[in-house]
Amino acid sequence: MKFTKFDIYFGLLLAAASIIVPLLNPGEATIQLLTLAAIWAIFAVGFDFVFGSLGMVSFGHATFLGVGGYAVALATQKYGLPFYGGAVMAIAVGAAFALLFSFFALRVSGIFFALVTLALSQLIFILADSKLRGFTGGSDGISGVERPSFMGIDFYDPVAYYWFVLGVYALVMLVVISLRSSPFGRVIAAIRDNETRADQLGFNINRYKQITFVISGALSGLAGALLASLLMYMNPQMLHWTTSGDVIIMTLLGGSGTLWGATVGVIVFEFLKEWLSSWTEYWYGVLGVVFILVTIFFPRGIVGELEKAFATYQKNRRGGVQ
Repeated sequence: MKFTKFDIYFGLLLAAASIIVPLLNPGEATIQLLTLAAIWAIFAVGFDFVFGSLGMVSFGHATFLGVGGYAVALATQKYGLPFYGGAVMAIAVGAAFALLFSFFALRVSGIFFALVTLALSQLIFILADSKLRGFTGGSDGISGVERPSFMGIDFYDPVAYYWFVLGVYALVMLVVISLRSSPFGRVIAAIRDNETRADQLGFNINRYKQITFVISGALSGLAGALLASLLMYMNPQMLHWTTSGDVIIMTLLGGSGTLWGATVGVIVFEFLKEWLSSWTEYWYGVLGVVFILVTIFFPRGIVGELEKAFATYQKNRRGGVQ
């Protein structure tokens, strides 16, 4: 992936906003919403590592988020491990389930890939909700999920936990930027652009897809651990396919395949959801209309269209200088 001046400027703008807003003392509810958006942004960035980098639509990412949440819940509540041990387990379990899904889903492509991931995801949801209720708590879930501890900082304070999550998000973005700009990232970009040509050049297409899917699952598992810790509760609903549907909408809203699109899509989705749900119970339908309008008038997503406008401006500016 080629990074541009737009990526740098937009990243600095997001960083400034994420630092300044909490300092304005916006209230606990707003801080909670910002923290939730940061966690969903980690999930969306992980999802877009497959969707945007390889063009594969997965309806199974709710599973990786959910098993990450269950990993940290079970580790801290049933086995007495600290949060960090549970988070490592969440990353490992998310990656393991992604690897398992890949053995079945990568045998097909296109809409069939999406349907296989959907079927597998719903199977895991049903198992967690009913067959394994003695382990997962069923619809009652697992309460009292712990938050991290570090140098005596009270992460049960909403602002402190926000800074912790923001730091994790920054690390995730550094990892994703490093991967996308590495030779590995250039290969998966080549596979997305022309799979046949990449195969003729001698690259193992399925192996690269599998590795990408596993990395995406690991990031989603980490997001699940943070989400369960934020809510201090975990139940099977996080595993439902609608969770995967939400992250697809978020990514498309922001701009799939762009560096900051997934993050912006999450912010727009979460704040629209909060605002719309305050005045109508049919907020999801209104949000659907917004999504349709965005896809019609902003086919590249919000960030994609801004990036295009910035590139046009730069081109015209250079032409004017000449």
